[in-house]
This record gives sequence, C-alpha cells and structure tokens, in this order.
Amino acid sequence: MNEPEAKPKRFSLWRLLPLAVIVGGLVLALAMGWHNYLTLDTLRENREALLKWRDANLLVAAVTFCGVYALVAAFSIPGGAILTIGGGFLFGIWQGTAYVVVAATVGASALFLAARYALGDLLKAKAGGAIRKMEAGFRENALSYLLVLRLVPLFPFWLVNLVPAFLGVRLRTYLLGTFVGIIPGTAVYATVGAGVGAVIDRGEEPNLAAILEPEVLAALIGLAVLSLVPVVYKRMKDRRSAAPKSAE
Repeated sequence: MNEPEAKPKRFSLWRLLPLAVIVGGLVLALAMGWHNYLTLDTLRENREALLKWRDANLLVAAVTFCGVYALVAAFSIPGGAILTIGGGFLFGIWQGTAYVVVAATVGASALFLAARYALGDLLKAKAGGAIRKMEAGFRENALSYLLVLRLVPLFPFWLVNLVPAFLGVRLRTYLLGTFVGIIPGTAVYATVGAGVGAVIDRGEEPNLAAILEPEVLAALIGLAVLSLVPVVYKRMKDRRSAAPKSAE
C-alpha cells in the first residue's frame, strides 16, 4: 500500500523576514555610502591610525575586523576584496587570512541560511523536472562543485552564497566547501595587504588584479580540477557498473 504523498508546506510571508533584513541592510549600506569607506584611499589615509589602534587593542581589533567582515559578507556589501587586503595589512598574511576565512564563512552562511529558509521550499515546489535533476546532480557532488565555484574567481561571492541554498545543499557541506575553497584566494589578497605599506610609501598602487595573474590563476584552476576528481571517478565507476548490465 503506497503511503500518501506529503502535502507541500504552505508558504508564509514570515519566512521572508531573514532575507528581507539582509536586503534591507544592503540597501541601507548603499544609501548611507558605507561601502565608499572600503577603498584603498581610506586605507592609505588612515594607515597610521589603524596601526596604532591595532597595537593598542589587538584582541578588540581582531574581533572588530572579523565582525565587520562577516557583516559585509552577509549583506553582500561591495568591497570585500579591499577588506581582505586590509586584513593582511593589519594582521599579516597568516593571521589576516585566518580572520578573513572565518569571518567570510560566517557571513556567507548567514546569507545561505536566510535564502534557504525564505525561498528554498517555494523554489523546490515550483521546480520542474530538469531543475530537479540538476538539483540532485549538484547535491550528489556538492562539495566538489562548491570548491570549484569558490576556487575559480568567475562568479561573484554573493551569487555563490545563494545558489547552493536553492539547490538543497546541506549546511555542513556548504560550510566546508566555503571555508576550504576561499583559503587560496584569500591568502593571495592578504599577501598583497601585508606589503601594501611599502607599496604606498613608494607612491605606487597595490595590484588588485593579483588573483588574476597567470601563475596564480593557473594554480587556482589546478586546485579546482583536483576537486573535480571525485566526481569524474564516481561517474567512471558508475559507467563500469552499468556496462555488464547493458551487455546482458
């Protein structure tokens, strides 16, 4: 006897509240011009003051930086790359990278959860057969695909935060893929930030396109290809398993 199909959950406007808060926060930030402070000019003009503040309040500076970065990531406020350079400038390559990776993962996860809670069930109910098939394929190899999206800088950070929420990716997988996947790119920008003081002293501009340098890009693409190895292996194994059956 077949079990009755579960009725789809009724959509409630209250589910939109977390996403509405994030959208409202982004609109407010842009309207107030807060993103205009996330520039190299701001870093250059406040360089000495920032260093003195860091030296006098190291723990507070680290916590404040992580909190600001998490909010920037959660609300998708433009300027994350500059903020990453600022992390390298204030805390050095390794600490700066660690702070950014943790804060960015927290902020990205907040946006992921808000989007999934608000629209995940609705989009799943409205999805057609092709979308469901794509969703199943993505979810089956979610970690590998997430690593590729995070490693190769082809898509905006905020977009990669949202898409997995609509494709049924588990939070644990999302956290791991985000945390690991953003480490290489973050380290590149933090390295630029660590040397930004000397660059400014010489009257030069930091290389914001460092992540697009051929050597760096080749390394990131290489890591992305490696992350796809489990997907390729699994498909080859499935084909081999299916071959004897089709031969019968």
